Amino acid sequence: MVNSNTQSQDNSLEAAQAATDALLQKVTEQIDLDTFDVSDANLLRCLVECLGDSRGMTRLRCAETIAEIGEAATPFLLEALANHGNPVVRRAAAKTITLIADPVAVPDLIHALLNDEDTVVKGSSVGALARIGEPAVQPLLDILASTDVPESTIGHAAWALAFIGAGAKEYLYRAIASDSPVVRGAVVGAIAKVAQEEPKAELFEILVKSLTDSDVDVHCEAAVALGNLAYKPAIPNLIELLDSSDGETRRAAALSLMKIGDLSAIEPLESSLAKESEAAIQGVMKLAISQLSKQQDD
Repeated sequence: MVNSNTQSQDNSLEAAQAATDALLQKVTEQIDLDTFDVSDANLLRCLVECLGDSRGMTRLRCAETIAEIGEAATPFLLEALANHGNPVVRRAAAKTITLIADPVAVPDLIHALLNDEDTVVKGSSVGALARIGEPAVQPLLDILASTDVPESTIGHAAWALAFIGAGAKEYLYRAIASDSPVVRGAVVGAIAKVAQEEPKAELFEILVKSLTDSDVDVHCEAAVALGNLAYKPAIPNLIELLDSSDGETRRAAALSLMKIGDLSAIEPLESSLAKESEAAIQGVMKLAISQLSKQQDD
């Protein structure tokens, strides 16, 4: 009886896979001949249902086929993202929306990011938001400003903003004045990404100004960014942070000075090391001094 049931399940799976292959072949031919009917709702729903196929390469082929159809498929992908009981279909729907990048999808993707129980669906949704770009920026900033979302969601939103980069620039200029330190920290990270692509003076000015932010995480984020960007005009501001009462701030400043690599930082670092009381930060300062001294010797 068990063998009979297993055989029946195998036969059903093979039949379903064969039907999926036939459908994809049919649609591909119609797309190639420019005869595909984008108003055929039943066919579009069937295609979206194929995103649940057990074969990874078939799911990819299906997603790419739907992406060729374009925005006409968006409503059916969003329906699946919101309501389908199979998380594999919801994940694939979000990934397919990433390929289409239809701005209409932003509210549904935000809802999935905030509410779907599947972590992969959340990640795929934020990937789609990042790919859509500018239309997703304000909703992402709203998430960052919220006080009742998980840290993981905050991290997703911050990553998406940084990915969008230059496309979010005008929003970032305004959001850096937010009352929320989480928003300001995410904005600093995103501005650092923009500065890599467009090294403009006003971007570096924002990062330098953020070194005096009242929130430790924000000004440490700014210090890290300026170090990674090797922005030498920030050296005096970073040296000032070596005298901060906060250990993490002193650590971030020392590492940033090391990354910038200017020898003028050696003396201030040595002076700070002489009065540093925390062993871990002493180690960071010694490393910074060592690296800079090695450059001097070279």
